[in-house]
Amino acid sequence: MNSERQKLSVLIITLNEEQHIKSLLEDIDFADEIIVVDSYSTDKTVSIVESFKNVKLIQNPFADYTTQRNFALDQAKNSWVLFIDADERLTPELKSEIAATIGSKSTASAYFIYRTFMFKNSRLNFSGWQTDKIFRLFDKSKCRYNEERTVHEKLIVNGRIDTLKNKIIHFSYASYNDYKSKMYHYGILKANEKFAKGVKPYFLLLFLHPLYTFLYQFIIRLGFLDGKKGVIICYLNAYSVYIRYKELRKITSSRI
Repeated sequence: MNSERQKLSVLIITLNEEQHIKSLLEDIDFADEIIVVDSYSTDKTVSIVESFKNVKLIQNPFADYTTQRNFALDQAKNSWVLFIDADERLTPELKSEIAATIGSKSTASAYFIYRTFMFKNSRLNFSGWQTDKIFRLFDKSKCRYNEERTVHEKLIVNGRIDTLKNKIIHFSYASYNDYKSKMYHYGILKANEKFAKGVKPYFLLLFLHPLYTFLYQFIIRLGFLDGKKGVIICYLNAYSVYIRYKELRKITSSRI
């Protein structure tokens, strides 16, 4: 073990997360520092966060996920950070593993954490989510989010990468309309990212890429084994791709 206990900053970015934020903040009482970067929520998110005296609230306008996450990183006092979304939860086993990991002599620079996708209150076993993992725990002095990616952010890591054994519980799907709205938002951000990279909005991609996404997740990634839940998730993920190309065509035509 290190001679001095390593401190941990937990970072959360929010917008209208009143449904989740209270439970999350109650769940991460093991952190040395908790920072919520909110982009001017219009629901009760801010008042809920302010009721936790050990939590620092910062308001910052939302441009894209990468910019917001890098801004949050700059606010953290400690080198070790745990990024967590409002709709995610840590198990007691994962909390213990995190504490043990950052206190170890042979630490990596960043750690992947697998996620268990929850469809309302039941687990989604397939549909492409069975191997879902994401960087959540890392040493911020050795990592930064790639500014070319504005959604589904990519962490640039200087050093060794490892994976934790325990999983985060991801309550991403609360309702059909909620998840559809989220997929629409991702599609819009992805369109702007594609436009910035000079990607052309070929007409066939508007139909072929969403169809491929659905069939790949439903058949190859075994979404059919999730039954009705699998149909819904695979369709909405394909819908996000459709919105991406539809918006890309709209942006491109408006700039000609």
